[in-house]
Amino acid sequence: MNNFYERALEEMRSKKPNKNLVFKLLNDAHTSGDALASYALATWYLHGEHVDEDIPKAVSLLQYAAEKNVTNAMYDLAVYYENNASEKYTDEEVFKLYLKAALRGDSQSIYEVGRCYYYGIGTAKSESLAEIWLERAEELGIG
Repeated sequence: MNNFYERALEEMRSKKPNKNLVFKLLNDAHTSGDALASYALATWYLHGEHVDEDIPKAVSLLQYAAEKNVTNAMYDLAVYYENNASEKYTDEEVFKLYLKAALRGDSQSIYEVGRCYYYGIGTAKSESLAEIWLERAEELGIG
């Protein structure tokens, strides 16, 4: 594994980070297969921070990072898919991403799984399963 991503993080923590250097390091890390760097770049493109907003590029990077089991990427991708349902994304894909992230410990995704069960989003409606997931989310301070 390379250390491009670690160097990018270190630079961002400096008092006056060189964002052009960080961008280059993140791109180098992504090109080398670092899924955390891919996720970081995705957030930059998604929110237009430090780069011009580029939603298709952000989604592509989120998809790559989610496939590599980056939990935050799974959650962000599920949110994007759910909020852009008019596109080609299905409720089943949304639910699956929330569930995968929840099973990896993402607290917000635990809540979202409960919500999906409650309303039948991408899965069969089940108030009893919703209650279990939402109770756990509440224990974690979510919801």
